[in-house]
Formats: sequence, C-alpha cells, structure tokens
Amino acid sequence: MRSKNQSTTTLPMRSAGEQTLPQTSLWQRVGLMAYSKAETLGFRPGHEFEVWPEAQCELPALIVEEKLAA
Repeated sequence: MRSKNQSTTTLPMRSAGEQTLPQTSLWQRVGLMAYSKAETLGFRPGHEFEVWPEAQCELPALIVEEKLAA
C-alpha cells in the first residue's frame, strides 16, 4: 500500500487502447541508486554525502539509455 507522500507517474504505452505503465518517480529512483551505491560501499560511515549527489548526476544518463533501448 502506498502512503500519501509516495507518487508515481504514468506514461501511455505505445499502442492505443492498452493500459498505462507506472513509472517510479525520479526522487524514488535517485534514492534507490543512492542506496545501491551505499550498499556497494558496505554502508561505511562517511559516504552519506557522496552517494546521493552521484546518483543524481548519473540518473539522467541512465534514463536516456533506457529510452534509446526501448
């Protein structure tokens, strides 16, 4: 169940008449990427302020790659 603060957007599928696909918000995707980076670093103290900005910088390129692959 989703809380009131969680939001998702939907994008229409390519063919008409089909259902829309939910897409995770950018904020959530940055959070997931940052978590993954922190996990890779073993959640060691001192990296908290590195992983979030790195994820924010890397996400646009990932989104472009996903769109080109589709």
